[in-house]
Amino acid sequence: MASQRNKALYAKIADALENPDRSRALNRCMQRGRDNRSRAISALPDGLEFRNRVKAIKDRCTEQQESLLEKFVVTARERGAKVFLARDGAAAIDYVLELARARNAKSVAKSKSLTTEEIDINDPLLDAGLRVVETDLGELILQLAHERPYHLVFPSVHKMAADVAEIFAKETGQTIPPDIPSIMKVVRAYLRPIFLNADIGMTGANIGVAESGTIVIETNEGNGRLVSSIGDCHVCVMGVEKIVDTFEDALELVLAHPVSASGQLPTTYVTWMGGRSPLGAGEGKAPRESHIIILDNGRAAMRDDPGMREALNCIRCGACMNICPTYSVVGGHTFGYIYPGPIGIPWTAGVHGLEKAGDFAALCISCGLCKEICPAKIDMPMMIAEVKHRDACVHGHSRSEQTMMAADDFARLGSALAPFANRTLKNPLARKAMASILGVDERRNLPPFAKESFTRWFSRRTSRNEGAAHRVAFFVDVFANYNRPDLGVAVVDRLEALGCEVVLPEQKSSGYPYVAYGDLDRAREVAAYNVARFAPCAEQGCDIVAIEPTAAYCLRETYPKLLHHSRKSLLVSDHSYELFAYLNLREGGAAASDDRLRGKRFGFHVSCHQRPLGSGRDAQEWLRRRGADVTLIETGTCCGMGGTFGLKAGPLGYDLSKAAGESLCAMFLEAGVDAIVTESSVCAIQLREGTGLPVFHPLELVAGPPFE
Repeated sequence: MASQRNKALYAKIADALENPDRSRALNRCMQRGRDNRSRAISALPDGLEFRNRVKAIKDRCTEQQESLLEKFVVTARERGAKVFLARDGAAAIDYVLELARARNAKSVAKSKSLTTEEIDINDPLLDAGLRVVETDLGELILQLAHERPYHLVFPSVHKMAADVAEIFAKETGQTIPPDIPSIMKVVRAYLRPIFLNADIGMTGANIGVAESGTIVIETNEGNGRLVSSIGDCHVCVMGVEKIVDTFEDALELVLAHPVSASGQLPTTYVTWMGGRSPLGAGEGKAPRESHIIILDNGRAAMRDDPGMREALNCIRCGACMNICPTYSVVGGHTFGYIYPGPIGIPWTAGVHGLEKAGDFAALCISCGLCKEICPAKIDMPMMIAEVKHRDACVHGHSRSEQTMMAADDFARLGSALAPFANRTLKNPLARKAMASILGVDERRNLPPFAKESFTRWFSRRTSRNEGAAHRVAFFVDVFANYNRPDLGVAVVDRLEALGCEVVLPEQKSSGYPYVAYGDLDRAREVAAYNVARFAPCAEQGCDIVAIEPTAAYCLRETYPKLLHHSRKSLLVSDHSYELFAYLNLREGGAAASDDRLRGKRFGFHVSCHQRPLGSGRDAQEWLRRRGADVTLIETGTCCGMGGTFGLKAGPLGYDLSKAAGESLCAMFLEAGVDAIVTESSVCAIQLREGTGLPVFHPLELVAGPPFE
């Protein structure tokens, strides 16, 4: 029986699935963000290189955080600002309330600030009798609708024009047509007196510059500049992690923010503020003041926590939300507490507690795309795995998660009992029982098991090319071992045809489900086991080849992280290849055309874990050299399968997985291809079911007639 926590999450997912218009609007916005980012990056002289610089800046400034804070306080005060260090949200709120009382303030005009959302500052100010108005349009819509942000950058993206017109009609008493020009005319008239008459203007800050005591505010509407400059009193609430050392550091971030968020170069309004000018002082008026509240609220603890420290590198661009497949379906009110999306999981754990983060952490399917798009290269998947791990230590794992983490054991048993197991997989009553007992969705067409595993076949064969100059250690993983050993055999045949000696070290499966569902103790055990057995091969100059993208990803990326970048894990990583990268290396560009591929159009799908490994370019090149007509087809995000996530029963599995993959499946059908090619065994299940098209591993296309 699902826990109360999961029941609440299931209900939210079901609501999102029953209201697809919101998801479609969110998806359109996310797609624009991804497309615009790609175009902007292509226009940059050094392309994606800025990510390395941003990461270096944030790593350095996090390391120097205490000294940079001291430096910023001194320089800001020298410029006339009053600086307050708030240990938590309550201290920050008390400071603002005391300031409002001292100035006899009646109104506060706010610019968009997620940091003030974090500490929920509005309600205490309202309770004290102050009028508090959000002046960012998206934030104002949400304030009037009594909702939290849906997205970091586009907070009210889920609201349609008709919704917004209704909200402002209720607020102003006017009749407002549901079109953008009419709405904006009313909004401008509504906000103008608020800008002009506010007693306190409150903003956040995108950056604080330690060397000058300067804050940087970036907006697209200009409201941040109005709020901070018109009134006599400006209050900035800023997290301590926003402080960088120099103007050069700040300029790099001023580029990275808009490029990553929406593809702009740069944000429309970039305001640099240091202290306050005396303008506006006059008879009977208090001097103009600038107050900077620097908030800790769990950040020091995050800095000292190796598992959470990297979250402080977040620059609040929202790029991780723009690429997250499950966020694209359910949005920030489900995938988030106050901080939404992938980065919201570690941030919520750090500032609002593990329990709040655990309420929605299971929505992460560990596709890893957030890390690939992040301008600071934050390893969000591993941090989220850490949050899941800590949460599971308190609440345990769900039944379906336990099943998915035991996939290797079930596959071994299924292969040993292949005839019986395969009949069971086709039996409707047995599948219902599997859904109830194991949490495997009965609607998924699971691949049958082979009677003889690849490892059994390999153990009884005679090795070829013994003593060859090129030795290859084969990392098989689950699917090619127990479900499709013929693919494993094809790998051996290809490698031996290139004169390589193939060896099969003792090994376990990749163990990635342990990472995905947050059992990091067992993930490290598997990583250590496999590294210990492949490292001696690498030390002897042996190359390592994996056929499954996630297995290659583990060898190259995950194992070094899990094993704290030990010498052996890095050695294994350096010697590991995806299959087709290695075949291309050994073939040297030579290949004969294959008549079986002619006259057919293939759509290629890149699995998520392939993106940091080359985005499937090697497999596409390998097929094209053999005469195949191959077109890359992608939305820019995941197919929704998320490894074993899409095998799980119910809303937090099959239902959400299918919804996340709808747009990609539609693209394949619209492309009119004859078949789909992918190297991922689990993506193949999703694409086959979602399109009805035949789906092949690249090796299948040259091992026999592809449409038998």
